[in-house]
Amino acid sequence: MQKIIRVTTVPISLRKLLQGQLKFMSQHYTMIGVSGKGEDQLDLVAKQEEVAVIPVEMTRKITPIKDLKAVYKLYKVFKKEKPFIVHSHTPKAGTLSMLAAKLAGVPHRLHTIAGLPLLEATGAKRLLLDTVEKMTYACATKIYPNSTGLNDIIINNKYTSPKKLKVIANGSSNGIDTSFFDPALYSEKDKTTLSDSLGIQSTDTVIVYVGRLVRDKGIHELIDAFKKLSQVSKNIKLLLVGTYEKDLDPLQPEAEEEINTNPNIIMVGWQNDVRPYFAISDILAFPSYREGFPNVVMQAASMGLASVVTDINGCNEIITDGENGKIVPAKDTDLLFENLKTLVEDKTLRNTLASKARESITSRYERKVVWNALLEEYRRLESL
Repeated sequence: MQKIIRVTTVPISLRKLLQGQLKFMSQHYTMIGVSGKGEDQLDLVAKQEEVAVIPVEMTRKITPIKDLKAVYKLYKVFKKEKPFIVHSHTPKAGTLSMLAAKLAGVPHRLHTIAGLPLLEATGAKRLLLDTVEKMTYACATKIYPNSTGLNDIIINNKYTSPKKLKVIANGSSNGIDTSFFDPALYSEKDKTTLSDSLGIQSTDTVIVYVGRLVRDKGIHELIDAFKKLSQVSKNIKLLLVGTYEKDLDPLQPEAEEEINTNPNIIMVGWQNDVRPYFAISDILAFPSYREGFPNVVMQAASMGLASVVTDINGCNEIITDGENGKIVPAKDTDLLFENLKTLVEDKTLRNTLASKARESITSRYERKVVWNALLEEYRRLESL
């Protein structure tokens, strides 16, 4: 069988974001996963996906010396393994592995774009990141934006030629297993037990956010909107599922203070399984500034939640305003507040949106649809 190497910066991306994909592809190709060790996380990838793994440490920050070392290690791996495809995900892995794969003479160098952190950068940092992005695309033979909106952003910024770009299936890097994200899996007793443990009453309306607690995810706007909402609506809770990233994108001290002291804000930290938290919630709030194709929005909709999301690529493809959720401009606290208030107070509207949410995912983003579309792409490259 032909050999394919999949590369991510950190192993949790292989294990979570691409869950099941390498195992599926291993029925057709010899698959190898390459990423950092990450506290034995790479061993978990090998066990979960039943594929060989090779550790190569990569940082998520700009670290020129470490980056050059990683390029050299990747180059040696590619020269030894001789894959016909190297397929990378996540920004740093893309830059390093596309360069190393080009130097190693790998014929098909593929990179999936699942978001562009540089869009929030300015000045000299933006110039540097733009240059690196263009270099990554230049080294790749094919670029896969995981949403049509992202595809348009790449073309508008002239990062590469449109002929290098292709969106797989309907978007998303890995689709979603709708049999796993299914509200029917949770009984009323299950939900009551978890709610009771968190101090959530049966009369409470629960707004949930799942993801990293960072500025770029719109957490400042969410906290401000919830504070305002708490003053006009009774019996509401904000459930935060995720962790801070204080070294990369810290929140303002005032926002952290509000999270820590507001009795109606419940923070549960990182959770390996987010489904129970969706199951006890009523509304997803996802006010991110930038995304590729957000899994959280697909997961929440698959679990039957109405959503309030920002008008950014990915979010505005999964959610149709007024059909399965509401869409607001990014960084607009007032409209975020207004739309959350509407869904909190208008239970009939909320239930109508929620009733259409799951079907909107099962019909477009079921995981096997994405896997088969990518397999078809690999086979097309194999025949070239």
